[in-house]
Amino acid sequence: MRMVVLPGDGIGPEITNATSKVLRAASEHFQLGIVIEERPVGHESLRKFGTTVQPALLETVRSADGLILGPTATFDFKDEQSGEINPSKYFRKNLDLFANVRPARTYPGLRNPLGDFDLVVVRENTEGFYADRNMEQGNGEILVTPDVAISLRRITRLCCERIAKSACQLAMRRKKHLTIVHKANVLKIGDGMFLDICRATAQGFPGLAVDDILVDAMMAHVVRNPDRFDVIVSTNMFGDILSDLTAELSGSLGLGGSLNVGATHAMAQAAHGSAPDIAGRDVANPFSLILSMALLVAWHGERSGAARYEEAARAIEGAVATAIKTGQATKDVGGGLGTAATGQAVVEILASRD
Repeated sequence: MRMVVLPGDGIGPEITNATSKVLRAASEHFQLGIVIEERPVGHESLRKFGTTVQPALLETVRSADGLILGPTATFDFKDEQSGEINPSKYFRKNLDLFANVRPARTYPGLRNPLGDFDLVVVRENTEGFYADRNMEQGNGEILVTPDVAISLRRITRLCCERIAKSACQLAMRRKKHLTIVHKANVLKIGDGMFLDICRATAQGFPGLAVDDILVDAMMAHVVRNPDRFDVIVSTNMFGDILSDLTAELSGSLGLGGSLNVGATHAMAQAAHGSAPDIAGRDVANPFSLILSMALLVAWHGERSGAARYEEAARAIEGAVATAIKTGQATKDVGGGLGTAATGQAVVEILASRD
């Protein structure tokens, strides 16, 4: 398996370094033969090459078996004509990574007043209110006058159908329960179409229980009783916000794994940002990217039919759980270690497996 790693900005190099060490350890332990190719992206690439994403990088990624993208300073990149390309948007759009899969679960040893839960948010990833990716050319926001701005949302049947199918397939592998989150009472056309397509798609999966909840009500339900839910599907912006909430409810946004999946490509990406305020201090939690990497390894195993990759992914997730339970983690999840030491702890837990 050939993996491209792009460290990114802020805490990105620190957490990707920890993640790469865990990946190498898993590759050695399970004889995966993973080769890691690291390339610059974001501010480092902009300084060296005049662009945040080199043009040749897309083909490098397309020819690989997976991509790990560290957090990037997306808010800094405003002018694509000057080389300031949002790397996250660039790869999601050009690789057509239409499904963003974000699991959230509680961990033994980490206090949670809401009780145990294990759910997954499946978020449409390529359109919606994200103005930088919902147009073929240009941007989905218009400044009509200095005092009037208009933001356009794109919802298409194709994108609704494929995200609904992905969510249904995942739900059938889990507890056979799908929750559709929407705002069809107000966004009657766009969310109405999304809701109708999700319902129609679910009918093709016998035994799948389906319900739907308005997005504002969902925020109350999920903080009151998250164990009520299993697989949740939503449009881009609603899913983005909801998945950050569910990750934080599990104990920390730093526990939020995130996999961007398309028909032939996938990208592991932490659920959080580049956190420049703590960059270089060895305090960032690397678990989000480590767990995202595990999702990518499992995806490759499922796609290739090689069970050892899925076994390795389960072992990585188990090692993270053990690190949390034994306090070998960063401060935000009850430990006292730095970023590098936390990654090393996961490596040692993996190495101690029978």
